[in-house]
Amino acid sequence: MTQHLNRRDTLAGLIALSATGLAGAAFAAPLSADDKALVDKATAYLQGLGSAKGRFIQTDPRGTQTQGSFYLQRPGKARFAYDAPASKLLVSDGRFVSEADTRLKTVNRYPLGQTPLALFLAQDVRLDKGVVITKVSRLDGGFSLTMADGRKQTRGTLTMNFSDSPIGLIGWVVSTVQGATRVRLTTLERVGGLDAKLFATPFPPAKKTGRP
Repeated sequence: MTQHLNRRDTLAGLIALSATGLAGAAFAAPLSADDKALVDKATAYLQGLGSAKGRFIQTDPRGTQTQGSFYLQRPGKARFAYDAPASKLLVSDGRFVSEADTRLKTVNRYPLGQTPLALFLAQDVRLDKGVVITKVSRLDGGFSLTMADGRKQTRGTLTMNFSDSPIGLIGWVVSTVQGATRVRLTTLERVGGLDAKLFATPFPPAKKTGRP
């Protein structure tokens, strides 16, 4: 596969459940006691995931694959750096998510709270607040949770995949009208702390000097 990455693929894979161009969300069915236990298990795991780093592989709806390194530091901070020849960099500084093109040195910014990253980067992870769990599925050696925006401000679904023993986040899927964009975490390592520079806003605007 070629490693070409465009803006829509980047956002679909790692950031935005945009209100435009997403499949309609399903209505949630009542969860069984076993389903609720898995939701609680995932919530506790995400709440306990402080700082971590690893590698990911992203597959877009056309089957094109890209890969790179990621860094997470709750609350609020994340970095997804794509390997060359892709020139994309995604950084959350705790308030905004920046999508940068490191070759062109351009950047677009979005409020963190309007992205799925806010779901597991929050100070207090709540899978019962702001989202609706539409499906709980058992996988071979794990399980998945499919969720939609409970406020109905966006239309679409995000599915988070977990291993079971031990529990761990292994990836996610964002559903769009173009198909499904899948992110698989090939490694995830808890770390004691990460350099704050990893989460600095890419290409910040120049400060005004006050001179005419």
